[in-house]
Amino acid sequence: MSGVWVFKNGVVRLVENPGAGSMQGASRGKVLVHLPTNEVVTSYQVLERMLTSLGWERYYDDPDLFQFHKRSTVHLISLPKNFNKLKSMHMYDIVVKNRNVFEVRDS
Repeated sequence: MSGVWVFKNGVVRLVENPGAGSMQGASRGKVLVHLPTNEVVTSYQVLERMLTSLGWERYYDDPDLFQFHKRSTVHLISLPKNFNKLKSMHMYDIVVKNRNVFEVRDS
């Protein structure tokens, strides 16, 4: 991962695309692509349809997160409630837990 480390209000964080300015979430330079259909994930409704077809179930334990669990595994996908706050680290989590089904690409 590349980016710039930013220190603000006593917290250090990595900003992946410092020149993005007002752009947010998935539009910041990375997109999640469903490989079988070559479809870009543009909303949680689209993602939920794709994940449920792979055996993932919606998990409603935390109202602040959008989560999925697969019964046959210990895996849990936790995403921010707001799709605009979806970052590349969330996309890569989906990719790792669904090998050969999703891919993160530059937009």
